[in-house]
Amino acid sequence: MSKILFATSEAYPLIKTGGLADVSGSLPAALKSLNHAVRLILPAYPQAKERAGPLKCITTIHLPGSQEAARVLEGRLPGSRVYVWLVDYPPAFDREGNPYLDANGRDWPDNAERFAFFCRVVTEIAMGRAGLGWHPEIVHCNDWQTGLAPALLSLEAERPATVFTIHNLAYQGVFPAEVFFRLGLPPQLWHFEGLEFHNHLSFIKGGLAYADKLSTVSPTYAREIQTAEFGYGLDGLLRHRATDLRGILNGIDLDEWNPATDPHIERHYDARRLSAKQDNKRALQAEFGLPESNDLMLGSVGRLVEQKGVDLLLDIIEPLAELPVQLALLGSGEARFETALQEAAARHPHKIGIKLGYSERLAHRVEAGADAFLMPSRFEPCGLNQLYSLRYGTPPIVHAVGGLADTVVDASAEAIKQKTATGFCFYYASGGALLRTIGRALEVYAQTPKWRSIARTAMAQVFDWKSSARQYIALYKETMTR
Repeated sequence: MSKILFATSEAYPLIKTGGLADVSGSLPAALKSLNHAVRLILPAYPQAKERAGPLKCITTIHLPGSQEAARVLEGRLPGSRVYVWLVDYPPAFDREGNPYLDANGRDWPDNAERFAFFCRVVTEIAMGRAGLGWHPEIVHCNDWQTGLAPALLSLEAERPATVFTIHNLAYQGVFPAEVFFRLGLPPQLWHFEGLEFHNHLSFIKGGLAYADKLSTVSPTYAREIQTAEFGYGLDGLLRHRATDLRGILNGIDLDEWNPATDPHIERHYDARRLSAKQDNKRALQAEFGLPESNDLMLGSVGRLVEQKGVDLLLDIIEPLAELPVQLALLGSGEARFETALQEAAARHPHKIGIKLGYSERLAHRVEAGADAFLMPSRFEPCGLNQLYSLRYGTPPIVHAVGGLADTVVDASAEAIKQKTATGFCFYYASGGALLRTIGRALEVYAQTPKWRSIARTAMAQVFDWKSSARQYIALYKETMTR
């Protein structure tokens, strides 16, 4: 049994802005179920304090230069046996809403100070200086907000081993050089092999340069980030650390995402009762204001940003409307994409239904009611929606990058014949490639036995968190023998 301090800036259902929260809410519970002692530590945002159940203060930590002592509040991760430690420091974390952005969608101006403080508290706890009587063997940090912790721990004697996971390399926590000095960080960390990045402070480099082992959320993404195309200027460092880098696919909660028991959907079904999926399709059409039709129903759930390939979809929206398809899209993001999609829906009200925002219930209903699921992402570290789609017998149509390439088997003639196909892939990020792939899907959709065979093969795939957790445990063991 290992003792693991799992540090993150968000964890579902305490607080969520993206996939990091899904991982942080699921992996610790899976590790706990495999008999490892896990403590999940994150900032005490108001939402997290409300949702972590009864809280008790287990220690206070006073850092030099801080306005007041930080309290560490202990609760439980809802639906699990995992202890949650919330770092309660009101000057940094007592803010409603998004943990990183203000009400106008701009970065909080003191984000560097906020997450540097968090990393220092993590370091104190990791080194056994917080009076908790609990010493982790592994400190597992996630994304830039925790990147300074491995750097600070690297300066300590008799420290725990460190693992740093990259969930999305596009977000790096880069600040002007003067912030490094304002934060009072140890001067020996300021050099080009340390935290300095083109004369800026890079939080993520703290993890990439100083953690004992690195991981990211799919094997293909682990290779991609070592290239100039996907490396965001850090590909050289990642190539240098290639022997320490692992790609471990995320899992999904097989109980929460199960069409046979899902409380959110119109009618339950499984691989033997796929015809019941039609009732979910009819319900989805009604919910999105679309007429009943046997056309191929394309579903989409996600952030409306360029990374997700929304521009590729908009490039083909007019020819798409000419095909025997409907589109039900749930999401929010950049105003230009929201406006363009709403205008397209107004031009084609019988073809395109748009709902802006996010609803967990509606996300489940899209997965159950769609015939196929669109994920034309320009890059995708892992992706979760394609895993939900496979589980729901909704073949994904994906750009074969990152985790999409690792989890979706293209419906080539040979793969269909061998019954290994689970979706449809395209290999170049263009509207034309997306449109041609939708055309391929339409051809197969017209052949009901073939389509249902693909859907059943998709439903037979298993991407669960225990499988992922076992791979992380192997990585932890390797790290502890450094």
